[in-house]
Amino acid sequence: MRALIQRVSQASVAVDDDTVGEIGKGLLVLLGVEKEDTREIAVRLVNRVLTYRVFPDEKKHMNRSLLDTGGALLLVSQFALVADTKKGTRPSFSAAAAPQLAKTLYDNSVDLAKEQCETQTGIFGADMQVSLTNDGPVTFLLES
Repeated sequence: MRALIQRVSQASVAVDDDTVGEIGKGLLVLLGVEKEDTREIAVRLVNRVLTYRVFPDEKKHMNRSLLDTGGALLLVSQFALVADTKKGTRPSFSAAAAPQLAKTLYDNSVDLAKEQCETQTGIFGADMQVSLTNDGPVTFLLES
């Protein structure tokens, strides 16, 4: 699994011009699922995302996590995140999980996150428009 995390002051996701998820301060996470991924991998990655220290402390050092700050999470599925782009001029999606596995692990990730913090989502498999104000900018790619 891969999680592209972005510290945001606001983010939203829309489908057909209808906003389906929206947060203020927190993290926007684009989540890609690979063929070999399991529920255990999802649990580890979600816990890592929620405890990853990307928010400033009183000295402006990145020492606080989403859970420390009480921020919100916007979790959006994105299969293109696991594309192989190492050669050629077209991405290969051979490492991406089949839709059924990807949806199951995405849904598991959403459920795990909702147990720990305010969590909004996109719609799995939909054509979505994501808007955000990246705070910092701060962006990290976490891999399982």
